[in-house]
Amino acid sequence: MTGGCRCVLAVVVFLCLCLLAPTEAVGGAKSRPKPQKRPPKKPVVDPTDSTPPAQNIDIQQMTGKWYLLNTASMCPYLIKHGTKVEPTVMTLTGPSDQTLSVSTKTRHNHQCWEILQQYHLTSTPGKLTLKGARPEQNTDIVVGETDYTSYAVLFYQKPGKITVKLYSRSVDDLSEPILTKFEQFAEKHGMGLAYLFPFPTYSHCGDVDQDHKINCVPTC
Repeated sequence: MTGGCRCVLAVVVFLCLCLLAPTEAVGGAKSRPKPQKRPPKKPVVDPTDSTPPAQNIDIQQMTGKWYLLNTASMCPYLIKHGTKVEPTVMTLTGPSDQTLSVSTKTRHNHQCWEILQQYHLTSTPGKLTLKGARPEQNTDIVVGETDYTSYAVLFYQKPGKITVKLYSRSVDDLSEPILTKFEQFAEKHGMGLAYLFPFPTYSHCGDVDQDHKINCVPTC
């Protein structure tokens, strides 16, 4: 595995075209097609705007260790390899200088890796930005819901692309109502059970040596 991330979130957009045939009058004469009113343009909705953060989010209380329990995504890599996901743990530190330091540890080919990132705070509490190489590659992270002590639902979003992740403070199973709530969040964005990928809750990585720490901008 190199320093580049292998998971790319892709959403297939289908474009439907409606073709209207000209009408014919009695006797075979072709009538002039009636002018069609152009349908009003639908406003472009940014998926980030459709998922506002929970109210009064205190980022300071979000710091610490979070275990990834489940992911809802249309990421092609997950769809193909979703049964082979590895235990993943995220640690948030800060905030400092308007950024939140993020460490994500997971395993690839039996080797533990640590992904280091910086989430930038925004003027909206509960909304952060992971900056890409270009502005259009930025990822918005939205805290959809949390109680700070047991669970958190995070949305990772770009225009037309979204991944929903369920984190827990421990590896113990969360209550059924919380799991149901996560599934409802996913369903709201068109991701049913076929797009849910549970993560193992055992054998998480511990300390990672410097040779296996990378700076990366994964998108799913």
